[in-house]
Amino acid sequence: MRLAIVSDIHGNLAALEAVAADIVRHGVDAVVNLGDSLSGPLLPLETAQFLMAQDWTHLAGNHERQILELHAGSGAADRHAHAQLTPRELAWIATLRPAMQYSADIFLCHGTPSSDLTGLLETADRHAGAADIEQRLGQVDASLIACGHTHVARSVRSARGQLIVNPGSVGQPAYDDDHPYPHAIESGSPDARYAIVERRQGQWQAQLHNIPYDHLSMAALARRNGREDWATALTSGYMP
Repeated sequence: MRLAIVSDIHGNLAALEAVAADIVRHGVDAVVNLGDSLSGPLLPLETAQFLMAQDWTHLAGNHERQILELHAGSGAADRHAHAQLTPRELAWIATLRPAMQYSADIFLCHGTPSSDLTGLLETADRHAGAADIEQRLGQVDASLIACGHTHVARSVRSARGQLIVNPGSVGQPAYDDDHPYPHAIESGSPDARYAIVERRQGQWQAQLHNIPYDHLSMAALARRNGREDWATALTSGYMP
């Protein structure tokens, strides 16, 4: 079985289309999307429409939840997405869950099995240690766990031999955050990222892919929408 994993698209339709085309070229059996698909200053409506037309499995990320829970203190990225979406797209994201048992040996989550705001393989800007990963996994005993949220492409094996894969971010190659302390996540490249996992001789293995695309068009759109920080991230993979 060959499974493509995408995550953290953040309304970047050009990156998503490039990744989807590359997935077709690799001939996978199925595609899963781990959430944070729409939030950002780019093309949330068009991205939602593209995703809704695919025969993929979709999760909700924390930003899907935040778009639905929009309030006066919500961030600009969530407010932009909410303003662009119609009731049809909002109803669609309301059906999505942040975690699910995909099959007997595959578990999907946006962050960790119990939280859409905690990274499974990262703690802020540092790789999580083995003890932290085991604690965050809880009782999940699947042989493959796919997670997103942190935008850091990485695969590790747990102490129990499980393969844990974060495909990185399709559409936002760098960002900054204040929780739990101010830090930046920077991939160092404008490329779109995703993963393909494959089971061979009873063992899962992962390939992490980075795909060039027309990132300058998305950076220009972010700039027109007043987000110079996003424009810099989309152009370079670094924060200003």
